[in-house]
Amino acid sequence: MPARRLRLGASMLTVVLASLLLSCSGSPDTAVNDSESPSHGVVHKAASAPATEQPIPSSTAEPEPAVEKVRDAFAGLQATYNDGCTTEGNCEYFLGRVLDELTGLDESMKVDPQGPGHFEEPLAWIAALRAELGDDSSFANLKRHQGLLTGTRDKINAWMQGHPEDYR
Repeated sequence: MPARRLRLGASMLTVVLASLLLSCSGSPDTAVNDSESPSHGVVHKAASAPATEQPIPSSTAEPEPAVEKVRDAFAGLQATYNDGCTTEGNCEYFLGRVLDELTGLDESMKVDPQGPGHFEEPLAWIAALRAELGDDSSFANLKRHQGLLTGTRDKINAWMQGHPEDYR
């Protein structure tokens, strides 16, 4: 283990030193002529590290995106009531959005602190919808199951209205 740390430390030191040396080199193609940019000093282009060097590991990895709270996911689902299958292009968007909002709500209910048992009925309705749709989220399949899709949304909306503590 100590030898691995020593190699990693040496690699990082090499990268840092190489970066410093490259940024301090004054080759003509890395500087902007003062006559071209009179209000600014010398500007150097960033130099890339040679391909043989290992990248420096990032200590600030991006966190996993958090699952929405149930109330936020439910608000997205409720927003679908302002839309519909009024035109062919809009219908495809609308049905896809209802499915996406139901998927997000499903995920939120499963990780909610109250536990999935609290949301037993809505989760069962979403599971039944998924079983009926299968893996096919094409517009043709969503259109064929439009009644089930909007019906599931409507049942969940009614259930949530009876549980205002979950979305306020």
